Amino acid sequence: MRYVKLQFGCLLVILYIMIAYLRAVKRGKTKTCMEYNLLMIMAPLAVIFDGITAWTVNHMDIVPSLVNRLAHLLFFLFMDFTIIITSRYMYDLLIGYDKTAKWKKVLLNLPGMISVLLTTVGIGGLHYIKGATTWYSMGFSVYICYGTLVLYYGTILYIVASRRRFLESGKILETLTCIGIAGVILAIQICFPEVLLTAIFPTILLLGIYIGSENPSIRQLEMRSDEMLNGFATLVENKDSNTGGHIKRTRAYVNLILEEMKDDRHYRDVMCKDYMENVSNAAPLHDIGKIATPDSILQKPGKLTDDEYKIMKEHAAEGGKIILQIFYNMDDAKFRQIAYEIARFHHEKYNGRGYPDGLVGEQIPLHARIMAIADVFDAVSQKRCYRDAMTLEDSFSIIEKGIGTDFDPNLAQIFLDHKDEVIKLMKQFQE
Repeated sequence: MRYVKLQFGCLLVILYIMIAYLRAVKRGKTKTCMEYNLLMIMAPLAVIFDGITAWTVNHMDIVPSLVNRLAHLLFFLFMDFTIIITSRYMYDLLIGYDKTAKWKKVLLNLPGMISVLLTTVGIGGLHYIKGATTWYSMGFSVYICYGTLVLYYGTILYIVASRRRFLESGKILETLTCIGIAGVILAIQICFPEVLLTAIFPTILLLGIYIGSENPSIRQLEMRSDEMLNGFATLVENKDSNTGGHIKRTRAYVNLILEEMKDDRHYRDVMCKDYMENVSNAAPLHDIGKIATPDSILQKPGKLTDDEYKIMKEHAAEGGKIILQIFYNMDDAKFRQIAYEIARFHHEKYNGRGYPDGLVGEQIPLHARIMAIADVFDAVSQKRCYRDAMTLEDSFSIIEKGIGTDFDPNLAQIFLDHKDEVIKLMKQFQE
């Protein structure tokens, strides 16, 4: 027990986390995450082999050299896998994987695959040094493991730094805390190799991610927030009998545009998982201001008078006010701002002739420009009490003719370039 006390304590912590997580999954209180599931396998294995190597390196008189090197190789590999998996987890947490871009996962895994190969090839050069209280190992494989950590976590730090304006503060703090602790342990291990704190590294990562993101209580809060947003959207649907599927379709169109924006160089610095989720969740609230619009105007079968149209246009500004009032005490300030701007500015036009503020071009928030395209297309392609639906050809033509006047040229072109997907989504959410 002299050399494995730390590892034994770490395993107890990991065991507690695994039991709590698996119980929550069994009760259906949390969704499973592949990367986190893999981490729950790799983390305890890394700690176990850390303990085994701590014992074997101090008993080389009775442990065969081949067994000692094999134990060290497995330890290094499990540590490499832990670094790779947590980096993938943090990348997905911050940016999100594009479902169609599998090359991104391959690219993220490639340095790790090289690291695994080099670690395996270099294990023969491992040598052992006698310290004041314990033996410890050094060599090419050790340095490769250190390099893997610096490379992967350095990349994640760059992502946080470059996109911090669009990331939730909680996720930034969680990511920086995990990487910070890993950096401290790495620095101590390099400066004082005899200390042997490596078992703490996978344990802290598993615990930190559990507390920050995978805790069932957090998952439940996220589910309740989604239910609340859907409830507000339903209020609008029930008031405006003309828009039964409008909210679902417009959200689907917004999501389509967002997904395609991820690979567009114009929006590369903007697109991250938090931003996309916030815009997607705020989209159903774009017409929430119609709650304040009289039913006699909202459901009028004929053409509105000038005075009635003036009242109808007030729903954009009213929607912004309602968002600020409802979510005044909400911790997520970024979502509140995005929802406010979508509700208030989704009727602004690119040439400045929209309402309520007459904003021009990129003065209009990006998410409001996205919403404008989805909103107009659905409005003209569906039947309303005051007119019939336009044909699909005419509906797409409305968007095309509005490029540079009503709509952002780049965003409108993205929408038009994916007509087949738009039609498929429209049929999927048809009233």
